[in-house]
Amino acid sequence: MFHTNVLGGNGDWGGNSVRLRTLTNLRWMAIAGQVAALIGAPTYFHLVLPLGLCASAVGLSVVANLVFMTVYPGNKRLSEREAVAMLLFDLVQLALLLAATGGLTNPFALLVLAPVTISATALGLGATVLVAGTASVLVTVAAYVNKPLGLTDGSILAVPPLFRFGFWLAIIIGIIFLAVYSRRVATENRAMSDALFAAQMALAREQKLTDLGGVVAAAAHELGTPLATIKMVCTEMIDDLEGQTDLRDDAMLIREQADRCRDILRSMGRAGKDDLMLKQAPLTAVVREAAEPHLMRGKDVVFAEQSGRPAKQPIILRRPEVIHGLRNLVQNAVDFAQAKVWIDINWTDRDMSIRITDDGAGFPAQMIDRIGDPFVRPRKANDERLRKGYEGMGLGLFIAKTLLERTGAELTFANAADPFLSPEERPERCGAVVQVRWPLAAILAPADLIVGENQRNPT
Repeated sequence: MFHTNVLGGNGDWGGNSVRLRTLTNLRWMAIAGQVAALIGAPTYFHLVLPLGLCASAVGLSVVANLVFMTVYPGNKRLSEREAVAMLLFDLVQLALLLAATGGLTNPFALLVLAPVTISATALGLGATVLVAGTASVLVTVAAYVNKPLGLTDGSILAVPPLFRFGFWLAIIIGIIFLAVYSRRVATENRAMSDALFAAQMALAREQKLTDLGGVVAAAAHELGTPLATIKMVCTEMIDDLEGQTDLRDDAMLIREQADRCRDILRSMGRAGKDDLMLKQAPLTAVVREAAEPHLMRGKDVVFAEQSGRPAKQPIILRRPEVIHGLRNLVQNAVDFAQAKVWIDINWTDRDMSIRITDDGAGFPAQMIDRIGDPFVRPRKANDERLRKGYEGMGLGLFIAKTLLERTGAELTFANAADPFLSPEERPERCGAVVQVRWPLAAILAPADLIVGENQRNPT
C-alpha cells in the first residue's frame, strides 16, 4: 500500500487519494484565521505589519481555492502528487507570511505542523518525507530571513537568540515527531482495516461452505427416494423386456446411472440428511472438522479429551467463526511443528477449552505480546511469502483471534518450553501453545434447536 520511493514507476506517488474538498475547506479555515490575525494585530496589539505583502499572500490562497472549486468538482479525489503540490503550496504561503511578520517571533509559526500531519496521516512515506523536509527548510529560512515585527511607537519586537534557537528546534522536533507518530497510527489503522476485511472475507467464505454443505446434505436425502423408484422401475422393465435387446440395454443403462447418482449423492451427503443438523455438533466433532484439512500434511495430529464435570460432551453451535478460527490455529501449528501436534479438548460444567500445542521452535519471545495483531512482520513487495497467502505476516492468527473472539472466546498465546534449553533438555511438547476458552453459555447449542424436516430456503 505504501511506497518507499519518492516517485513511483508511473511518475506518481503511491498511497491513498485525498478529497479536494477536504483540503480546500482546511485552506478556507486557514485563510479566515490569517485575515483575522492581519486585522486584529494592528488594531488590538498596535503591531506594524506589511499589509500589502501579507494581503497578497492571503489573496493568493483565496485565488487558488476559487480556481480549484471552479475547475474541479467538489468530490474530486486528488492523486498523491496533486495533494503534495497543494500541501507544499500551503507551506510556501505560510512561510511568506512568517517571513513578513517576524519569522519565528510570530507564534503562528506552529501552523507549519498542519500540512506535515495531513501528509503523514493520508499520504505515503515518500510524500511525507518531502513535505516534512520542505517544512523544515522553510522554517529554518524564516527563522533567519524575515522582517522584524515593530510597534506603532517605533520599537522592535525581538527575542534573545537562545529563545529563537529553542523555538526553531522545538518546531523541527515537532515536525519529525508528528510525522512519525501520525504515520505510524495511520499505518496501523490501515493494516487493521485491511486485516478486518480479510477476516470478514474468510468468514463469508466459511459461511458459504457451510450453507453449501447443508444444501448438499438435504439434496442427498430428498433425491434418495426418487432414485430408488427409478431403479425399481428399471429393474421391472429389464425383466419385461426379455428378448428386446436394444430396449433392455437402455433400461440397464438407466439403472446403472441411477446407481451412480445414488453413490455420488451418498458421498456428498455424509454430513447428515438434514441441514438443521449442521447447526450443532459435539465439541470434538467440530474440532475434528476444523482440523481435517491439515491431518494429511505429514505431521501427526493427536486429539485428546480431558473432560471434567459433567462427563457428557457438550453439543455446541457449529458456527463458521469457530470452524475457520480453529482451522487457522491448527494450520499454524502444523506449519511450524517438527513432527507432532497435540489438540487437547476439555470441558466442565462452566466452560470449555481447546489447547493446541506443537513440537516446533515456538513463538519468538519478542513477538508474543504482539501475536494477534495483523502484519506483525514487515511486508516486502518482493517477498516470496506474499505469493503463498498470509503465511508469515501474522494475518492468519489475527483472523483466527478475531473470529473466535466474536463467539465469546478468550485466546492466550505462550511457549511450552524455555527456548534457551538445549535439544536434549526440551520436552516433547516444546513449541507454541494456543489456548481457546469459552464460557459454556456462549457457545452451547440451545436445547430447543432440534432436528426437523428440511427447511425451504426463502427466495
